[in-house]
Formats: sequence, structure tokens, C-alpha cells
Amino acid sequence: MKEMKIGFIGYGNMAQAIATGLIASKAAAGSRMCACAGNFDKLCRNAEKKGIVPLRTAEEVIENSDFVILAVKPYMVEAVVEPIKGRLKERTVISVAAGYDFERYEEILEPGTHHISTIPNTPVSVCEGIFVCESRHSLSGEELDAFVSLFQKISLIEFVDSVHLSSAGTLSGCTPALTAMYMEALGDAGVKYGISRETAYRMAAQMIVGTGKLYLETGTHPGAMKDMVCSPGGTTIRGVSALEKRGFRGTVIDAIDAIEENR
Repeated sequence: MKEMKIGFIGYGNMAQAIATGLIASKAAAGSRMCACAGNFDKLCRNAEKKGIVPLRTAEEVIENSDFVILAVKPYMVEAVVEPIKGRLKERTVISVAAGYDFERYEEILEPGTHHISTIPNTPVSVCEGIFVCESRHSLSGEELDAFVSLFQKISLIEFVDSVHLSSAGTLSGCTPALTAMYMEALGDAGVKYGISRETAYRMAAQMIVGTGKLYLETGTHPGAMKDMVCSPGGTTIRGVSALEKRGFRGTVIDAIDAIEENR
């Protein structure tokens, strides 16, 4: 694993988050990674901070990589892949582009290309992310083992069937924004009652981390976790009641629906 070379075609926010997490977890050194992007000067500034090698072309990235991560915007994928698909057949291809599943890549890649479609989220940068992966892929057993070994150091890896790739990606990939809004709202509430904004944000953030970890380690149903904090006639149940009156759960589901309806 330490000798594996990783290349990014496209070096936007998600690629940078993945690279940051891999370096922080010591899963891969920056010197074992390279990247190309449309704006070479900007690429140099972003890549060289982490010791990642900036390259001018996708062909150079492929030449210097074992795993090639396609990290361009979804609307750019086909145009980027077309001139390099012959070279991509020589490597393991990992897509992080929403909307591109196995079948779609089979149409644009050379037959026999080893590829897997994934949707990671930005907390991979702090080694607490999620990689949603399509169960249908063309990686060999050895390649799949290497993929899991590498990315499980920065994320929870979840395999889902093709029909659920989009919704699972929405549930993990888009919701950091919704959760950040919730954290910001809790911060505002703390400020309302005289707590400094920095303190309120730290407390809200740790509460989110702790609640998630509590579920992952115990498997306790979220409803039961809620009930454990709600004493009869107590203060917490009053807050729960206020959220329910305003359609809290329904609003969250509506937000996911709104994203999925525009895929």
C-alpha cells in the first residue's frame, strides 16, 4: 500500500479532501500522489502545499498512477475520458462523479477497463468520511482489496446496489451541508442565550460527532437514543415537541427528495 501511486484527474474540493485525508491518515504520502486540472497555476498552489506532484495532462497522471481517480465535474466526464480511454484501460479507475454508475461508464470506457463508481463526502479530509460504492464494478479481487484497504483509513465504506447509488450518495454526500446548517442554527441559539459563538459551535460539533459515534458503536436505534434523553415532563421532550410541530422530520425528508428529484 505504501508504494501505491494515486493520481487525480481534476483537483477540486472533493479530490483535495481525499488527498488531505490520505495524507493525514498516513495511508499515502503526498509524494505518491499526482494531479492535473484545468487551471495549472491554481493546481500548483493547491497541490504543492501537500507535496502532491502537479502535472499538466491527464496522460501524465495515468502514466504515474496505479489508481486513477476521476474527479472532474459530472458534465465534464465524457469529454475528459474520450481522448484518454485507451490509457485508462491500463489502470484501476475510481470515479467520484455523481450520476456516473457502472452502466454509464461501460458506454464511455474501453471494454475491459477496471472501474468502480463511488460517491465520497467531504469529511474524508479528517478521516471521518463515507465512501458510497456501487456493488457492481469490474475491479479484480486484488484491486478491490487494495481499494478497501486504502480508503477505509479515511471513511466508512458502504457498498450499495446500482439503483440506490444516487440516493445513498445524497444521504451521505449532500447532508454535510444540511448538518452544517443545523450546527449553525444551534450556534445561533447558543449566542441568543449568551454563549460565545465559538463555544456554541464547538459544543454543537462535538455533540454531532458524539451522537454519531454512539450509534456506530452501539447500534442503538436513533429513536431509542432520543428517548434516553427525554425524561417524562422534562425539558428535552419540549424541544422535540416543538420540532415535531414544525415538521422537522418531514422537512429533512423533503430536502432529500428535492435533491433526488433534480438528479
